[in-house]
Amino acid sequence: MLSFYKYISQFQKLCGPGIRRAVSVMILIALIVLGLQNSSQSRGNSVLDELEKTNPSSPVSLESEKTREIVLSVDRKNSTSPIHQVENRVASIVAVTPRNPAPAEKAKAKRKKRMPAKTIQEMNQMLLSSGLSSLSVLTQGPSASDLQILEVKAQIMNAPVVENDLDLYSPVFRNISMFKRSYELMEKTLKVYIYKEGKKPIFHSPQLTGIYSSEGWFMKHLAASRRFLVDDPSMAHLFYMPFSSSILRFEFYIPGDHNHDRVIAYLKNYVATIAAKHPFWNRTGGADHFFVACHDWVPDVTAQTMANAIGAICNADLAADFVMGKDVSLPETNVRSIENPVRGIGGRTAKRRPILAFFAGRMHGYVRPLLLQHWENKDPDMKVFGPLPKGGGGKKMTSYAEYMRSSRYCICPRGNDVNSPRVAEAIFYECVPVIISNNFVPPLFEVLNWEAFSVVVAEEDIPRLKEILLSIPEKKYLALQTGVKKVQRHFLWHLKPERYDLFHMILHSLWLNRVLRRR
Repeated sequence: MLSFYKYISQFQKLCGPGIRRAVSVMILIALIVLGLQNSSQSRGNSVLDELEKTNPSSPVSLESEKTREIVLSVDRKNSTSPIHQVENRVASIVAVTPRNPAPAEKAKAKRKKRMPAKTIQEMNQMLLSSGLSSLSVLTQGPSASDLQILEVKAQIMNAPVVENDLDLYSPVFRNISMFKRSYELMEKTLKVYIYKEGKKPIFHSPQLTGIYSSEGWFMKHLAASRRFLVDDPSMAHLFYMPFSSSILRFEFYIPGDHNHDRVIAYLKNYVATIAAKHPFWNRTGGADHFFVACHDWVPDVTAQTMANAIGAICNADLAADFVMGKDVSLPETNVRSIENPVRGIGGRTAKRRPILAFFAGRMHGYVRPLLLQHWENKDPDMKVFGPLPKGGGGKKMTSYAEYMRSSRYCICPRGNDVNSPRVAEAIFYECVPVIISNNFVPPLFEVLNWEAFSVVVAEEDIPRLKEILLSIPEKKYLALQTGVKKVQRHFLWHLKPERYDLFHMILHSLWLNRVLRRR
Protein backbone atom coordinates (compact mmCIF):
# COMPACT_ATOMS: atom_id res chain seq x y z
CA MET A 1 0.00 0.00 0.00
CA LEU A 2 2.87 2.40 0.80
CA SER A 3 4.51 1.74 -2.56
CA PHE A 4 1.15 2.43 -4.21
CA TYR A 5 0.85 5.87 -2.60
CA LYS A 6 4.54 6.61 -3.41
CA TYR A 7 3.86 5.80 -7.06
CA ILE A 8 0.82 8.09 -7.11
CA SER A 9 2.86 10.94 -5.54
CA GLN A 10 5.58 10.69 -8.17
CA PHE A 11 2.99 10.48 -10.92
CA GLN A 12 1.30 13.69 -9.74
CA LYS A 13 4.58 15.60 -9.86
CA LEU A 14 5.03 14.69 -13.52
CA CYS A 15 1.49 15.54 -14.65
CA GLY A 16 -0.45 18.74 -15.08
CA PRO A 17 -3.28 19.74 -12.75
CA GLY A 18 -6.03 18.67 -15.21
CA ILE A 19 -4.68 15.16 -15.58
CA ARG A 20 -4.06 14.93 -11.81
CA ARG A 21 -7.72 15.82 -11.18
CA ALA A 22 -8.95 13.29 -13.72
CA VAL A 23 -6.87 10.48 -12.25
CA SER A 24 -7.94 11.38 -8.72
CA VAL A 25 -11.64 11.25 -9.61
CA MET A 26 -11.24 7.94 -11.46
CA ILE A 27 -9.41 6.42 -8.48
CA LEU A 28 -12.14 7.68 -6.15
CA ILE A 29 -14.87 6.13 -8.33
CA ALA A 30 -12.96 2.84 -8.48
CA LEU A 31 -12.63 2.75 -4.69
CA ILE A 32 -16.34 3.52 -4.27
CA VAL A 33 -17.31 0.70 -6.66
CA LEU A 34 -15.01 -1.76 -4.89
CA GLY A 35 -16.39 -0.65 -1.54
CA LEU A 36 -19.98 -1.14 -2.68
CA GLN A 37 -19.17 -4.59 -4.03
CA ASN A 38 -17.54 -5.62 -0.77
CA SER A 39 -20.29 -4.19 1.40
CA SER A 40 -23.03 -5.93 -0.62
CA GLN A 41 -21.43 -9.28 0.30
CA SER A 42 -21.87 -8.77 4.05
CA ARG A 43 -25.52 -9.21 5.02
CA GLY A 44 -27.14 -6.72 7.32
CA ASN A 45 -24.31 -4.15 7.17
CA SER A 46 -25.26 -2.21 4.06
CA VAL A 47 -26.35 1.38 4.61
CA LEU A 48 -28.17 1.33 1.27
CA ASP A 49 -30.18 -1.71 2.39
CA GLU A 50 -31.20 0.11 5.53
CA LEU A 51 -32.23 3.18 3.54
CA GLU A 52 -34.37 1.06 1.24
CA LYS A 53 -36.12 -0.49 4.26
CA THR A 54 -36.88 2.92 5.69
CA ASN A 55 -40.36 4.40 5.33
CA PRO A 56 -40.29 7.06 2.57
CA SER A 57 -41.67 9.64 4.98
CA SER A 58 -39.07 9.00 7.67
CA PRO A 59 -36.27 11.52 8.39
CA VAL A 60 -33.61 9.12 7.06
CA SER A 61 -35.39 8.70 3.76
CA LEU A 62 -35.95 12.43 3.46
CA GLU A 63 -32.25 13.06 4.03
CA SER A 64 -31.38 10.50 1.35
CA GLU A 65 -33.63 12.39 -1.06
CA LYS A 66 -31.82 15.63 -0.22
CA THR A 67 -28.49 13.89 -0.83
CA ARG A 68 -29.60 12.79 -4.28
CA GLU A 69 -30.72 16.33 -5.08
CA ILE A 70 -27.30 17.67 -4.04
CA VAL A 71 -25.54 15.11 -6.24
CA LEU A 72 -27.68 16.05 -9.21
CA SER A 73 -27.16 19.78 -8.65
CA VAL A 74 -23.35 19.63 -8.97
CA ASP A 75 -21.98 22.31 -11.33
CA ARG A 76 -22.12 20.96 -14.90
CA LYS A 77 -20.19 23.76 -16.65
CA ASN A 78 -17.71 21.22 -18.07
CA SER A 79 -20.29 18.46 -18.56
CA THR A 80 -18.83 17.52 -21.94
CA SER A 81 -15.54 16.39 -20.43
CA PRO A 82 -15.01 12.63 -19.88
CA ILE A 83 -14.67 13.14 -16.14
CA HIS A 84 -18.01 14.96 -15.84
CA GLN A 85 -19.68 12.35 -18.02
CA VAL A 86 -18.55 9.69 -15.55
CA GLU A 87 -19.73 11.83 -12.62
CA ASN A 88 -23.10 12.38 -14.31
CA ARG A 89 -23.49 8.66 -14.92
CA VAL A 90 -22.69 7.79 -11.29
CA ALA A 91 -25.08 10.49 -10.06
CA SER A 92 -27.90 9.19 -12.28
CA ILE A 93 -27.37 5.64 -11.02
CA VAL A 94 -27.44 6.77 -7.39
CA ALA A 95 -30.54 8.89 -7.97
CA VAL A 96 -32.62 6.42 -9.99
CA THR A 97 -31.74 2.85 -9.10
CA PRO A 98 -33.10 2.67 -5.53
CA ARG A 99 -36.47 4.16 -6.59
CA ASN A 100 -36.98 2.15 -9.79
CA PRO A 101 -36.01 -1.51 -9.35
CA ALA A 102 -36.20 -3.70 -12.41
CA PRO A 103 -39.49 -5.52 -13.08
CA ALA A 104 -37.89 -8.83 -12.11
CA GLU A 105 -36.80 -7.33 -8.77
CA LYS A 106 -40.31 -5.97 -8.17
CA ALA A 107 -41.81 -9.38 -8.87
CA LYS A 108 -39.28 -11.04 -6.57
CA ALA A 109 -40.05 -8.56 -3.78
CA LYS A 110 -43.77 -9.22 -4.20
CA ARG A 111 -43.25 -12.97 -4.03
CA LYS A 112 -41.41 -12.57 -0.75
CA LYS A 113 -44.56 -11.12 0.80
CA ARG A 114 -46.57 -14.30 0.23
CA MET A 115 -47.38 -16.22 3.38
CA PRO A 116 -49.22 -19.36 4.48
CA ALA A 117 -52.97 -18.93 4.82
CA LYS A 118 -54.01 -17.50 8.18
CA THR A 119 -57.06 -18.91 9.92
CA ILE A 120 -59.63 -16.57 11.40
CA GLN A 121 -58.34 -17.51 14.86
CA GLU A 122 -54.78 -16.61 13.87
CA MET A 123 -56.02 -13.26 12.53
CA ASN A 124 -57.74 -12.67 15.87
CA GLN A 125 -54.44 -13.24 17.64
CA MET A 126 -52.60 -10.94 15.22
CA LEU A 127 -55.12 -8.20 15.98
CA LEU A 128 -54.68 -8.61 19.73
CA SER A 129 -50.91 -8.35 19.46
CA SER A 130 -50.90 -5.45 16.97
CA GLY A 131 -52.26 -2.62 19.07
CA LEU A 132 -53.20 -1.55 22.57
CA SER A 133 -50.02 0.38 23.15
CA SER A 134 -48.81 3.95 23.32
CA LEU A 135 -49.64 7.00 21.23
CA SER A 136 -47.76 7.38 17.96
CA VAL A 137 -44.26 8.80 18.35
CA LEU A 138 -44.23 12.49 17.54
CA THR A 139 -41.44 14.62 16.12
CA GLN A 140 -42.66 17.44 18.37
CA GLY A 141 -44.33 17.63 21.75
CA PRO A 142 -47.91 16.33 22.05
CA SER A 143 -50.67 18.71 21.03
CA ALA A 144 -53.97 19.23 22.83
CA SER A 145 -55.63 16.71 20.47
CA ASP A 146 -52.88 14.16 21.21
CA LEU A 147 -53.51 14.50 24.94
CA GLN A 148 -57.22 13.99 24.29
CA ILE A 149 -56.39 10.77 22.46
CA LEU A 150 -54.45 9.50 25.49
CA GLU A 151 -57.34 10.31 27.79
CA VAL A 152 -59.83 8.62 25.46
CA LYS A 153 -57.68 5.51 25.25
CA ALA A 154 -57.68 5.13 29.01
CA GLN A 155 -61.49 5.40 29.04
CA ILE A 156 -61.87 2.78 26.31
CA MET A 157 -59.52 0.35 28.03
CA ASN A 158 -61.51 0.76 31.24
CA ALA A 159 -64.97 0.73 29.65
CA PRO A 160 -67.89 -0.17 31.94
CA VAL A 161 -69.26 -3.66 31.31
CA VAL A 162 -72.30 -3.78 29.04
CA GLU A 163 -74.47 -6.83 29.64
CA ASN A 164 -77.81 -6.29 27.90
CA ASP A 165 -77.74 -3.49 25.36
CA LEU A 166 -81.11 -2.84 23.76
CA ASP A 167 -79.63 -1.17 20.66
CA LEU A 168 -76.72 -3.44 19.78
CA TYR A 169 -76.45 -7.23 19.30
CA SER A 170 -73.43 -8.19 21.37
CA PRO A 171 -72.49 -11.54 19.68
CA VAL A 172 -71.47 -9.76 16.43
CA PHE A 173 -68.91 -7.61 18.30
CA ARG A 174 -65.54 -8.59 19.66
CA ASN A 175 -66.10 -6.61 22.84
CA ILE A 176 -69.45 -4.87 23.09
CA SER A 177 -68.37 -2.88 26.15
CA MET A 178 -65.27 -1.41 24.51
CA PHE A 179 -67.08 -0.78 21.23
CA LYS A 180 -69.97 1.04 22.85
CA ARG A 181 -67.67 3.24 24.94
CA SER A 182 -65.36 3.94 22.01
CA TYR A 183 -68.28 4.80 19.74
CA GLU A 184 -69.75 7.20 22.30
CA LEU A 185 -66.38 8.88 22.76
CA MET A 186 -66.01 9.18 18.98
CA GLU A 187 -69.35 10.98 18.77
CA LYS A 188 -68.34 13.27 21.59
CA THR A 189 -64.67 13.89 20.80
CA LEU A 190 -63.54 13.11 17.25
CA LYS A 191 -62.64 16.02 14.97
CA VAL A 192 -61.48 15.52 11.39
CA TYR A 193 -59.80 17.97 9.05
CA ILE A 194 -60.22 17.46 5.30
CA TYR A 195 -57.37 18.80 3.18
CA LYS A 196 -58.64 21.25 0.60
CA GLU A 197 -55.66 20.62 -1.69
CA GLY A 198 -56.15 18.39 -4.71
CA LYS A 199 -58.07 19.08 -7.90
CA LYS A 200 -61.34 17.56 -9.02
CA PRO A 201 -62.30 15.00 -10.21
CA ILE A 202 -59.59 12.90 -8.54
CA PHE A 203 -60.10 14.75 -5.25
CA HIS A 204 -63.35 15.85 -3.62
CA SER A 205 -65.59 14.10 -6.20
CA PRO A 206 -67.40 11.08 -4.70
CA GLN A 207 -68.53 8.25 -6.99
CA LEU A 208 -71.74 6.80 -5.52
CA THR A 209 -72.46 3.73 -7.67
CA GLY A 210 -70.59 0.54 -8.55
CA ILE A 211 -68.49 -1.86 -6.51
CA TYR A 212 -66.07 0.88 -5.40
CA SER A 213 -68.83 3.14 -4.10
CA SER A 214 -67.85 2.73 -0.43
CA GLU A 215 -65.11 5.33 -0.87
CA GLY A 216 -67.56 7.74 -2.51
CA TRP A 217 -70.34 7.45 0.08
CA PHE A 218 -67.85 7.91 2.89
CA MET A 219 -66.42 11.02 1.19
CA LYS A 220 -69.89 12.43 0.59
CA HIS A 221 -71.07 11.97 4.18
CA LEU A 222 -67.88 13.18 5.87
CA ALA A 223 -67.74 16.30 3.69
CA ALA A 224 -71.30 17.13 4.80
CA SER A 225 -70.74 16.36 8.48
CA ARG A 226 -71.26 19.08 11.05
CA ARG A 227 -70.41 16.90 14.02
CA PHE A 228 -66.98 15.65 12.99
CA LEU A 229 -65.42 18.29 10.71
CA VAL A 230 -63.29 21.24 11.81
CA ASP A 231 -61.95 24.17 9.79
CA ASP A 232 -59.01 24.60 12.15
CA PRO A 233 -56.57 21.71 11.54
CA SER A 234 -54.84 22.28 14.90
CA MET A 235 -58.00 20.90 16.54
CA ALA A 236 -58.10 17.70 14.47
CA HIS A 237 -57.42 14.17 15.68
CA LEU A 238 -57.44 12.78 12.13
CA PHE A 239 -56.59 14.26 8.71
CA TYR A 240 -58.44 13.01 5.63
CA MET A 241 -56.85 12.88 2.17
CA PRO A 242 -60.01 12.77 0.00
CA PHE A 243 -59.03 11.12 -3.28
CA SER A 244 -61.05 8.66 -5.34
CA SER A 245 -59.07 5.58 -6.33
CA SER A 246 -61.55 4.67 -9.08
CA ILE A 247 -61.25 8.10 -10.74
CA LEU A 248 -57.48 8.11 -10.17
CA ARG A 249 -57.23 4.86 -12.08
CA PHE A 250 -59.48 6.16 -14.87
CA GLU A 251 -57.46 9.35 -15.28
CA PHE A 252 -54.11 7.56 -15.53
CA TYR A 253 -55.05 4.21 -17.06
CA ILE A 254 -53.48 3.24 -20.39
CA PRO A 255 -54.96 0.03 -21.89
CA GLY A 256 -52.54 -2.85 -21.54
CA ASP A 257 -50.18 -0.89 -19.28
CA HIS A 258 -50.04 -2.13 -15.69
CA ASN A 259 -47.28 0.24 -14.60
CA HIS A 260 -48.35 2.32 -11.60
CA ASP A 261 -45.41 4.75 -11.62
CA ARG A 262 -47.50 7.67 -12.93
CA VAL A 263 -50.08 7.26 -10.15
CA ILE A 264 -47.38 6.85 -7.51
CA ALA A 265 -45.68 10.04 -8.69
CA TYR A 266 -49.01 11.90 -8.65
CA LEU A 267 -49.76 10.90 -5.06
CA LYS A 268 -46.19 11.63 -4.05
CA ASN A 269 -46.55 15.18 -5.34
CA TYR A 270 -49.84 15.51 -3.46
CA VAL A 271 -48.25 14.42 -0.17
CA ALA A 272 -45.33 16.76 -0.80
CA THR A 273 -47.79 19.62 -1.36
CA ILE A 274 -49.69 19.13 1.90
CA ALA A 275 -46.45 18.52 3.79
CA ALA A 276 -45.04 21.80 2.48
CA LYS A 277 -48.19 23.85 3.20
CA HIS A 278 -49.08 22.33 6.59
CA PRO A 279 -47.02 21.07 9.54
CA PHE A 280 -49.25 18.11 10.40
CA TRP A 281 -47.97 15.39 8.06
CA ASN A 282 -44.36 15.91 9.12
CA ARG A 283 -45.31 16.11 12.80
CA THR A 284 -46.32 12.43 12.91
CA GLY A 285 -44.96 11.11 9.63
CA GLY A 286 -48.57 10.79 8.48
CA ALA A 287 -49.64 8.50 11.33
CA ASP A 288 -52.75 10.57 12.10
CA HIS A 289 -53.72 10.84 8.41
CA PHE A 290 -56.02 8.49 6.55
CA PHE A 291 -57.48 7.72 3.14
CA VAL A 292 -60.50 5.65 2.11
CA ALA A 293 -59.98 3.89 -1.22
CA CYS A 294 -61.48 0.73 -2.69
CA HIS A 295 -59.74 -0.06 -5.99
CA ASP A 296 -57.69 -3.27 -5.96
CA TRP A 297 -54.31 -1.64 -6.69
CA VAL A 298 -54.55 0.95 -3.89
CA PRO A 299 -52.02 -0.89 -1.66
CA ASP A 300 -49.46 -0.78 -4.47
CA VAL A 301 -49.79 2.93 -5.26
CA THR A 302 -49.91 4.12 -1.64
CA ALA A 303 -47.12 1.95 -0.20
CA GLN A 304 -44.34 4.37 -1.20
CA THR A 305 -46.12 7.62 -0.36
CA MET A 306 -48.67 6.95 2.39
CA ALA A 307 -47.34 3.82 4.10
CA ASN A 308 -47.56 5.34 7.57
CA ALA A 309 -51.10 6.66 7.12
CA ILE A 310 -54.18 4.66 8.07
CA GLY A 311 -55.64 3.09 4.96
CA ALA A 312 -59.29 2.05 4.78
CA ILE A 313 -59.02 -0.27 1.78
CA CYS A 314 -61.06 -3.02 0.13
CA ASN A 315 -58.05 -5.11 -0.91
CA ALA A 316 -57.24 -6.04 2.69
CA ASP A 317 -54.63 -8.71 1.97
CA LEU A 318 -52.31 -9.74 4.81
CA ALA A 319 -49.90 -11.16 2.25
CA ALA A 320 -49.61 -7.76 0.55
CA ASP A 321 -49.43 -4.41 2.33
CA PHE A 322 -52.37 -4.52 4.77
CA VAL A 323 -51.13 -3.85 8.32
CA MET A 324 -53.25 -5.33 11.09
CA GLY A 325 -53.97 -2.79 13.82
CA LYS A 326 -53.23 0.17 11.56
CA ASP A 327 -55.32 -0.27 8.42
CA VAL A 328 -59.08 -0.79 8.14
CA SER A 329 -60.72 -3.38 5.89
CA LEU A 330 -63.36 -1.63 3.79
CA PRO A 331 -66.35 -3.58 2.40
CA GLU A 332 -67.08 -3.55 -1.31
CA THR A 333 -70.67 -2.34 -1.53
CA ASN A 334 -72.22 -2.40 -5.00
CA VAL A 335 -74.68 0.49 -4.71
CA ARG A 336 -77.06 0.61 -7.68
CA SER A 337 -79.50 3.35 -6.64
CA ILE A 338 -78.25 6.71 -5.38
CA GLU A 339 -81.77 7.72 -4.45
CA ASN A 340 -82.34 4.56 -2.39
CA PRO A 341 -79.10 2.72 -1.60
CA VAL A 342 -80.92 0.18 0.61
CA ARG A 343 -83.43 -0.78 -2.07
CA GLY A 344 -84.24 -4.51 -2.22
CA ILE A 345 -82.39 -5.65 0.89
CA GLY A 346 -83.73 -8.51 3.01
CA GLY A 347 -84.26 -12.24 2.54
CA ARG A 348 -86.33 -15.25 3.43
CA THR A 349 -86.50 -17.04 6.76
CA ALA A 350 -84.26 -20.06 7.34
CA LYS A 351 -87.11 -22.50 6.66
CA ARG A 352 -87.72 -20.98 3.23
CA ARG A 353 -84.14 -21.39 1.99
CA PRO A 354 -84.05 -24.71 0.10
CA ILE A 355 -80.60 -24.19 -1.50
CA LEU A 356 -77.58 -25.20 0.58
CA ALA A 357 -75.04 -22.94 -1.16
CA PHE A 358 -74.94 -20.55 -4.12
CA PHE A 359 -72.36 -18.82 -6.29
CA ALA A 360 -72.54 -17.14 -9.68
CA GLY A 361 -69.99 -14.85 -11.26
CA ARG A 362 -67.24 -14.26 -13.75
CA MET A 363 -64.01 -16.24 -13.65
CA HIS A 364 -61.60 -13.71 -12.16
CA GLY A 365 -58.49 -15.06 -10.47
CA TYR A 366 -57.58 -18.68 -9.70
CA VAL A 367 -60.09 -19.62 -6.97
CA ARG A 368 -63.34 -19.33 -8.93
CA PRO A 369 -62.29 -21.75 -11.71
CA LEU A 370 -61.41 -24.27 -8.98
CA LEU A 371 -64.81 -23.75 -7.40
CA LEU A 372 -66.57 -24.47 -10.69
CA GLN A 373 -64.30 -27.39 -11.46
CA HIS A 374 -65.38 -29.14 -8.27
CA TRP A 375 -69.00 -28.06 -7.95
CA GLU A 376 -70.59 -26.80 -11.17
CA ASN A 377 -73.39 -29.22 -12.13
CA LYS A 378 -72.03 -31.77 -9.63
CA ASP A 379 -74.59 -31.59 -6.81
CA PRO A 380 -78.21 -30.33 -6.72
CA ASP A 381 -77.62 -28.74 -3.29
CA MET A 382 -74.69 -26.69 -4.59
CA LYS A 383 -75.87 -24.06 -7.07
CA VAL A 384 -72.52 -23.04 -8.51
CA PHE A 385 -72.44 -21.22 -11.85
CA GLY A 386 -70.39 -18.95 -14.02
CA PRO A 387 -72.06 -15.69 -15.11
CA LEU A 388 -75.83 -15.97 -15.01
CA PRO A 389 -77.59 -15.62 -18.39
CA LYS A 390 -78.46 -12.05 -19.26
CA GLY A 391 -82.10 -11.11 -19.56
CA GLY A 392 -84.03 -7.96 -20.35
CA GLY A 393 -85.72 -5.78 -17.79
CA GLY A 394 -83.25 -6.46 -15.02
CA LYS A 395 -84.01 -10.20 -14.90
CA LYS A 396 -80.37 -11.05 -14.32
CA MET A 397 -80.14 -9.03 -11.10
CA THR A 398 -83.54 -10.29 -9.89
CA SER A 399 -82.44 -13.88 -10.49
CA TYR A 400 -79.14 -13.34 -8.73
CA ALA A 401 -80.81 -11.66 -5.74
CA GLU A 402 -83.44 -14.40 -5.58
CA TYR A 403 -80.76 -17.08 -5.49
CA MET A 404 -79.18 -15.29 -2.52
CA ARG A 405 -82.52 -14.90 -0.76
CA SER A 406 -83.21 -18.62 -1.26
CA SER A 407 -79.81 -19.97 -0.13
CA ARG A 408 -78.57 -20.83 3.32
CA TYR A 409 -74.96 -20.07 2.46
CA CYS A 410 -73.66 -17.64 -0.16
CA ILE A 411 -70.18 -18.51 -1.41
CA CYS A 412 -67.86 -15.49 -1.60
CA PRO A 413 -64.64 -16.55 -3.36
CA ARG A 414 -61.90 -14.08 -4.10
CA GLY A 415 -61.45 -12.78 -7.64
CA ASN A 416 -58.23 -11.22 -8.88
CA ASP A 417 -57.86 -9.79 -5.38
CA VAL A 418 -58.97 -10.91 -1.96
CA ASN A 419 -62.22 -8.96 -1.52
CA SER A 420 -65.57 -9.46 -3.26
CA PRO A 421 -68.83 -7.46 -3.28
CA ARG A 422 -70.58 -10.78 -2.55
CA VAL A 423 -69.60 -10.52 1.12
CA ALA A 424 -71.74 -7.41 1.60
CA GLU A 425 -74.41 -8.70 -0.82
CA ALA A 426 -74.81 -11.88 1.21
CA ILE A 427 -75.39 -9.76 4.30
CA PHE A 428 -77.91 -7.60 2.42
CA TYR A 429 -79.94 -10.70 1.51
CA GLU A 430 -79.50 -12.31 4.97
CA CYS A 431 -77.53 -15.24 3.57
CA VAL A 432 -74.58 -16.54 5.63
CA PRO A 433 -71.39 -15.55 3.73
CA VAL A 434 -68.84 -18.30 3.08
CA ILE A 435 -65.52 -16.52 2.55
CA ILE A 436 -62.97 -18.38 0.42
CA SER A 437 -59.98 -16.06 0.23
CA ASN A 438 -56.73 -16.86 2.01
CA ASN A 439 -55.31 -14.02 4.12
CA PHE A 440 -58.29 -11.74 3.49
CA VAL A 441 -59.04 -9.58 6.52
CA PRO A 442 -62.86 -9.25 6.62
CA PRO A 443 -64.36 -5.74 6.79
CA LEU A 444 -64.27 -3.81 10.08
CA PHE A 445 -62.30 -6.69 11.59
CA GLU A 446 -61.11 -4.67 14.60
CA VAL A 447 -64.65 -4.48 16.02
CA LEU A 448 -66.73 -7.25 14.41
CA ASN A 449 -66.70 -10.91 15.42
CA TRP A 450 -66.96 -12.58 12.01
CA GLU A 451 -67.24 -16.05 13.53
CA ALA A 452 -70.72 -15.04 14.74
CA PHE A 453 -72.17 -14.49 11.26
CA SER A 454 -69.94 -16.06 8.61
CA VAL A 455 -67.97 -19.16 7.65
CA VAL A 456 -64.34 -18.91 6.51
CA VAL A 457 -63.05 -21.78 4.34
CA ALA A 458 -59.45 -22.18 3.19
CA GLU A 459 -58.93 -22.18 -0.57
CA GLU A 460 -57.43 -25.67 -0.42
CA ASP A 461 -60.63 -26.99 1.19
CA ILE A 462 -62.85 -26.24 -1.84
CA PRO A 463 -63.24 -29.99 -2.61
CA ARG A 464 -64.66 -30.45 0.92
CA LEU A 465 -66.98 -27.44 0.77
CA LYS A 466 -70.28 -29.31 1.00
CA GLU A 467 -68.94 -31.56 3.75
CA ILE A 468 -67.86 -28.50 5.77
CA LEU A 469 -71.23 -26.78 5.39
CA LEU A 470 -73.25 -29.91 6.23
CA SER A 471 -71.13 -30.42 9.35
CA ILE A 472 -72.49 -27.17 10.82
CA PRO A 473 -75.32 -28.08 13.22
CA GLU A 474 -78.74 -26.59 12.58
CA LYS A 475 -78.61 -24.65 15.83
CA LYS A 476 -75.29 -23.13 14.80
CA TYR A 477 -76.61 -22.20 11.36
CA LEU A 478 -79.64 -20.45 12.88
CA ALA A 479 -77.31 -18.49 15.17
CA LEU A 480 -75.17 -17.50 12.15
CA GLN A 481 -78.18 -16.29 10.19
CA THR A 482 -79.42 -14.33 13.20
CA GLY A 483 -75.97 -12.74 13.34
CA VAL A 484 -76.24 -11.79 9.65
CA LYS A 485 -79.59 -10.10 10.23
CA LYS A 486 -78.27 -8.20 13.25
CA VAL A 487 -75.04 -7.08 11.63
CA GLN A 488 -76.79 -5.94 8.44
CA ARG A 489 -77.43 -2.42 9.77
CA HIS A 490 -73.69 -1.88 10.07
CA PHE A 491 -73.19 -2.48 6.30
CA LEU A 492 -75.81 -0.08 4.94
CA TRP A 493 -75.47 3.32 3.28
CA HIS A 494 -78.28 5.85 3.75
CA LEU A 495 -79.02 9.15 2.07
CA LYS A 496 -78.51 10.70 5.50
CA PRO A 497 -76.16 8.86 7.87
CA GLU A 498 -77.76 6.92 10.71
CA ARG A 499 -76.22 5.86 13.99
CA TYR A 500 -74.15 2.66 13.67
CA ASP A 501 -74.49 2.55 9.88
CA LEU A 502 -71.56 1.86 7.54
CA PHE A 503 -70.40 5.47 7.42
CA HIS A 504 -70.14 5.64 11.19
CA MET A 505 -68.64 2.14 11.44
CA ILE A 506 -65.83 3.00 9.01
CA LEU A 507 -65.19 6.30 10.78
CA HIS A 508 -65.18 4.51 14.13
CA SER A 509 -62.64 1.92 12.95
CA LEU A 510 -60.36 4.72 11.71
CA TRP A 511 -60.78 6.47 15.05
CA LEU A 512 -60.17 3.30 17.08
CA ASN A 513 -57.02 2.37 15.16
CA ARG A 514 -55.73 5.91 15.68
CA VAL A 515 -56.40 5.73 19.40
CA LEU A 516 -54.94 2.26 19.97
CA ARG A 517 -52.28 2.33 17.29
CA ARG A 518 -48.75 1.11 17.85
CA ARG A 519 -45.80 2.58 15.93
